[in-house]
Amino acid sequence: MIGSVHVRVDAARRERARRASAGTGRARVIWPLAAVAAAFTLAQLLLVRPGMGLGWDETVYVSQVSGHAPAAFFSAPRARGVSLLVAPVAAWSSSTALLRVYLAVLSGLALFLALRAWRGLFPVRVLALAGALFASLWVTLFYGPQAMPNYWVAVGALAAVACFLRARTDRADRAALWGLGASAALMAWMRPVDAVWVTLPLLALGLMRRHWRPLLVLLTGLAAGALEWVIEAYVSYGGLAQRLDDGSAIQGGLGLHFAVVDQLRSLGGRALCRPCTGALPNPVVTVWWFALPLLAALGLTVAVRARRTATTLLPLACAATAAVPYLFMIGYAAPRFLLPAYALLSIPVAVALVHLVTAPSRVRRPVAVALLALGLAAHLAVQLTVLLHTVDRTTAAHRDWSRTADTLHRLGVRSPCLLTGHEAIPVAFYAGCSSAATTGHNANSTAQAITGTARHTPVATLVPAGSRPPRYARSWPSVPLDGLRLYYAVPEAGS
Repeated sequence: MIGSVHVRVDAARRERARRASAGTGRARVIWPLAAVAAAFTLAQLLLVRPGMGLGWDETVYVSQVSGHAPAAFFSAPRARGVSLLVAPVAAWSSSTALLRVYLAVLSGLALFLALRAWRGLFPVRVLALAGALFASLWVTLFYGPQAMPNYWVAVGALAAVACFLRARTDRADRAALWGLGASAALMAWMRPVDAVWVTLPLLALGLMRRHWRPLLVLLTGLAAGALEWVIEAYVSYGGLAQRLDDGSAIQGGLGLHFAVVDQLRSLGGRALCRPCTGALPNPVVTVWWFALPLLAALGLTVAVRARRTATTLLPLACAATAAVPYLFMIGYAAPRFLLPAYALLSIPVAVALVHLVTAPSRVRRPVAVALLALGLAAHLAVQLTVLLHTVDRTTAAHRDWSRTADTLHRLGVRSPCLLTGHEAIPVAFYAGCSSAATTGHNANSTAQAITGTARHTPVATLVPAGSRPPRYARSWPSVPLDGLRLYYAVPEAGS
């Protein structure tokens, strides 16, 4: 009797010791990843000015839920995910700085969760390095605190691949299934078409290897995330096929386009390269881009030799399919388009770099470590330089929009009001006006409707200097403004 009591006590002690050891192990995995995510958040707050102002696309997304500006025209390719993401702040505050802080903290948390999903698949040093590589790119830092969808597709893709790998090998891992569904829904919520491209290898592997549970969860997550977008297609865009056609037209017509060189041009800090002309950036700025696929291939080779092919090949395959439409199917470029590919490539690249500093003999290892440290330091210096230059230029452009809004207010064009013409959408947001266009991808009105509105509501149009104004504005008074001419009509009170 006494012996059995001692046995139970010893078993309880061993179980407590096992749990304590497991908890300590989890902490060893979590804290380096948390440190990377925290550093990423802090870098955004320090380097990307919270008061930078909102960009063109950001004003469209934020205006849908803003409490101080009317909703801008929402074109076919866009999805409502970003608008809902920023709603907790934008619905009651017009502070851009507050919104930036909110998104920086949220993006850091999302990076931590995406890296944490890979625990058990790679050593913690590989995961921490992968997170640091992705987080230190100027494009990641620049778009992390912005109201844009591409970063969120990237972290969703990173988490989805990890959860799929875990779910296919461990049927008891319910957390992996939940994570897979949530990650797929996040991607589709932000950009449904991109979500499909990213997950093509997962869908193919699930069908070929008959991983029915992960496959079903993945499809359910994609459907849940895209449901609103599909419903809206039938309610507002004439059906799903029509919305896809309209989206293709807005992107210049999807087809065979070689946009690799365009992407290279955008690496110098061009937020949108359309049309993408001009000289390529200095090779120092683009060398990392050429090293990326080479290091990823080395990481795959290392994984094959270590008999861990699937865990490295799958993110590499998803990175390739995520990049295909933006490298070979559209005729322009923006660096943010490839964020999902960069996030997924960070895993095999980290595998390669860790191998390079651990594989050499003890004599050559210090040399390998020193060379790698110098290379990464130079890479970080380049990324920081491009980031600061991009932030400065972007801030100046947004200040121009703010000054134009101030001029509109001085001329009596105040909310409720309507703005048309050159860069009407962002300037209208800054001024608290609605925006309208009679031609182009954002056409949502007619000249007759604008003329009718001007009879009872302040209306203005922005025209590049030297260009003729639209017919409805030719009799309006005008003033010069920063390379533009501002035509305006302010009805008398009571008219």
